Amino acid sequence: MNHLKKKNSLLNVLLNFDIAIAGIALIILIVLTFLGVIMRYVFGSPFTWLEEVQLWCMVWIVYAAAGAAFRTGNHVAIEMVVELFPKVVQKFIEVLISLVVILVVGFLFIESIGFVELFVRSGRTTNMLSVPYSLIYGMVPLSCILMMVNFFYAKYREFKGLDIEKEGE
Repeated sequence: MNHLKKKNSLLNVLLNFDIAIAGIALIILIVLTFLGVIMRYVFGSPFTWLEEVQLWCMVWIVYAAAGAAFRTGNHVAIEMVVELFPKVVQKFIEVLISLVVILVVGFLFIESIGFVELFVRSGRTTNMLSVPYSLIYGMVPLSCILMMVNFFYAKYREFKGLDIEKEGE
């Protein structure tokens, strides 16, 4: 029994790794922004590099949390309109939406690979901290993979009739 708990907790850690990354980036963003305001307006000595770190944090927050939104069912959805249709039409719309999601995320993945490759080839870095843009935007293709995995995971759980909310139990 203890082995199953360890295996389950490891799975929970892996499943929530994206949320942890987004959470850490959010904490860094909030703390540094707060400190930046104090440094600028109280001490008159702003952090010149703050905007670069804020950009990095925002990119990582959005893309790290995107896969988790699929997994937990917390993405934006307007179900009110779909629910007005008969069940057969609702199923058709659900399949159509799933295809659109797969195509859009697949397209984003392909385009983001090219985008990151461009940054790698050019060696472009941020002005103040010299952080490679490929490192900052490298989160996007990784996020696309996580979005697809989480999308299919959520669809599998939906198909099996498993409640997404009970996932952590």
